[in-house]
Amino acid sequence: MTKSWSDAVTDAVRRHVAATGLRTFTRQALIDSQLDNIVSETGSAGATPHQTLSRELQQLRDRGLLEFLDHGIYRWMGAAPNPDRKGLHKGVFVIGSHSIYQDEPDRFYRFPVKWLANASKIEGNWIIYQEPRRAGRRGYYAVARFEKIVPDPAKEKMYLALIAPGSYLEFGRDVPFQVEGAAVERGLLNPDGRLNNGRAIQSIRPISDEDFNRIVGLGLVDEDELLPRSENAEVLNTVREEALPWHGPIDRATMLVNRAVRDRQFRKRVLDVYDCRCALTGMKLINGGGRAEAQAAHIMSVAAGGPDLVNNGIALSGTVHWMFDRGLISLSDDGEILLSRKINDIEGVRRLIHDDQKARFPISLAHRPHARYLDWHRRECFSP
Repeated sequence: MTKSWSDAVTDAVRRHVAATGLRTFTRQALIDSQLDNIVSETGSAGATPHQTLSRELQQLRDRGLLEFLDHGIYRWMGAAPNPDRKGLHKGVFVIGSHSIYQDEPDRFYRFPVKWLANASKIEGNWIIYQEPRRAGRRGYYAVARFEKIVPDPAKEKMYLALIAPGSYLEFGRDVPFQVEGAAVERGLLNPDGRLNNGRAIQSIRPISDEDFNRIVGLGLVDEDELLPRSENAEVLNTVREEALPWHGPIDRATMLVNRAVRDRQFRKRVLDVYDCRCALTGMKLINGGGRAEAQAAHIMSVAAGGPDLVNNGIALSGTVHWMFDRGLISLSDDGEILLSRKINDIEGVRRLIHDDQKARFPISLAHRPHARYLDWHRRECFSP
């Protein structure tokens, strides 16, 4: 049974406010998180869902359920979300590179029954992955949307926290446990400022919006970090986005579905582990402003649900990236460069790539392309 646009948009705003825990939101954040659901619920096949959404937001404003703050910024005036409802808490999942649970962070997190109550408070919301200092010193390093809990089919009294496809994102930079001597996750501290070890050792724990926003803000890289450097302030000002006026806190979770934000983090991670060097040609071209020519390519495409994590990425020069995306080049699991018979200048391409026709992968196994994504590219994209 389909809903009317009025009911679907009202429900979508309520869901968005409940998920973020904040009454203030932007129209774009609502589109990013809810428009697909609205279209599905209404059965709409129209060409103007964005315009229809704007009309319905105006109707909610006329009914007194929304307050208009500024262009594209609203405040929900309806009933406050219940803070005790399931899924209204964001959370932290503690994970180690040598975990016995064999987690796949972009797909699922496995946990025992002792953490089920904590997980239930977070189900349906965003989580941050933390690697303990003793396990590798990464600190807080990634974020994902925790979709739902299911029993582990392989082991009794174990559960899986399933991650929403396409939501996993590694930060552009790792966030340490402490910054300038202060814990970034303030919820782990007692009133006297000392660490509460009982909370700190919880593998799954709720986290406040303030702590979540602080950690995400420290982990996300800005556009300026990937742009050419210049001492000319006038030049720098031309690439900065105009700041929105302050109308109360906007949850940083609303940024995590923004493709531009996600691409910045992905590019930073991939180029770091490949030292800004094309894996197939060896070229490391840097312009006069310090920007690398190499691009961060998704092996399994975003459109197909490929995650934004480093082992679904590879550094490629612009030409090679173009060929890779069009299936003219692919890779075997051990890095052999596969060339399509459809290439019209095969000898020219052979002169471009490494002489031994082998890609150069990062030393760390955790950073190398995963066989699952390489297999997808060969099956779904490559033209032998």
